[in-house]
Amino acid sequence: MSDAVALAPRAAKVDLAGWWIAPPLIVLALLFLYPLTLIARAALIDDSGGLNLAAAFEVLDSRAFLDALLNTAEIAVASTAGCVVLGLTLGLILAFAPFPGAGLVARIVDTFIALPTFLVTLAFTFLYGSAGILNGALTSGLGLDHPPVDFLYSAWGVVLAEVTVYTPFVLRPLLAAFSLVDRSQIEVASLLGARPLRIVRQVILPAALPAIVAGGSLCLLLTVNEFGIVLFIGAKGVITLPLLIYDKAIQESDYQAACAIAMVNVALSLGLFGLYRFAARRLGG
Repeated sequence: MSDAVALAPRAAKVDLAGWWIAPPLIVLALLFLYPLTLIARAALIDDSGGLNLAAAFEVLDSRAFLDALLNTAEIAVASTAGCVVLGLTLGLILAFAPFPGAGLVARIVDTFIALPTFLVTLAFTFLYGSAGILNGALTSGLGLDHPPVDFLYSAWGVVLAEVTVYTPFVLRPLLAAFSLVDRSQIEVASLLGARPLRIVRQVILPAALPAIVAGGSLCLLLTVNEFGIVLFIGAKGVITLPLLIYDKAIQESDYQAACAIAMVNVALSLGLFGLYRFAARRLGG
């Protein structure tokens, strides 16, 4: 009897060791899963509460959606390639060919991360716009009737702005990776007669490949979802998925179409993120 009484309080105890995860899951559900559920419901459920896939498929089969998807892919791939090339070039110069003021240049490039994307686009308008500094100088200097530089209001203007904004996301991990490269390997390769390009290709790039994949994948994700640059430049005929969602929801008040396109945009972003994680694991393993 005394043993049973002694064991009673222990039996009444509840193990709460695993309940710590409940609050984060609740917050995640409220901030992420619930809004996604609302978007999916608006895209797939009609006003009567029934499942309506035909309307969503009609939107996704439209010429406007297919053009926006193609524009998004082309701009994202071109911008990411530009970020990787420019980031790699700057990283190699700053890490292996130091010059007076190299640290200042690196810090200035870093500041672009903190700037709003529309601010860079506004600066480009002052520089390369129809009434910008470059066109003004060329028009007055050459006696032209029309501004000769008009690439800004096209897909190439969007790509240039995105490369300017997102190159630091490639440069930062590259500089961190370059700082870990064994300089003795470079010296040995140089003493053995290897040219600089061969040293970069066979010694430096293999060590920096995970950083290139990480930075490039992040740029691809960011450029796929970029909205401010495309909207602010206002390039004629350049409609991306985020801009099409804005047009459908705000301009046309077609929320079902906007939500259907948004689901595709979310799926594309999650797919790219999953590809990045897979590549990072393979390279790291």
